[in-house]
Amino acid sequence: MESISFPIFIQTMVVEAEPNTRLYYPRVTHLPDPVKRKINETIYQMVEHLYERQFIEQQTSEFAEALGTYEVKLNERHLLSITLSNYSIAPQAANGLTMMEALTFDTETGKTYTLSDLFQPDSNYIEILSTIIQKQITDRNIPTNETFTEISPTQSFYLTDKCLILFFQALVFTPHYVGIPVFPISIFELEEIINEEGPLARLLPTV
Repeated sequence: MESISFPIFIQTMVVEAEPNTRLYYPRVTHLPDPVKRKINETIYQMVEHLYERQFIEQQTSEFAEALGTYEVKLNERHLLSITLSNYSIAPQAANGLTMMEALTFDTETGKTYTLSDLFQPDSNYIEILSTIIQKQITDRNIPTNETFTEISPTQSFYLTDKCLILFFQALVFTPHYVGIPVFPISIFELEEIINEEGPLARLLPTV
């Protein structure tokens, strides 16, 4: 009989680094110390990385406003998947910029999953996922500035209980007003190429 996996406890933290800047982020609790430390360090490093990228992308040394938030997308079956979003606007800028990153963890080991961990070796997952995204761009009439070709082997993603969601930063191939384009893909659509030892396999129904 499979043991029950309860959601892990999450505490909201905040960094007020500069005037008009607040970065909210999650911190996990009630886990073994090595696992807890590993996950929390990875989250905080991503918070810092995302904030620093805002300065580079907007070519500024200060913000009129910056706000960081997070969302828990999955917290079950020893899996935690979160998104970290930062909105910032430079002084006198006409438009602000929102950037997002995501992290997916094994809450038993603290491992951070990459996209390749989700699929069988040599499964050609890049081409398969890219074809699905291209079809969604067409079916959903998503406006583009340039032609979408294919995802990166390390494409940003997060998980929900039934979907793999791939996403791109604003302006990569879509206009500013589109924001961050997200592409949900049912895990059942990917069942044939799922890594049986990876996180997606845990989300499939068990007989």
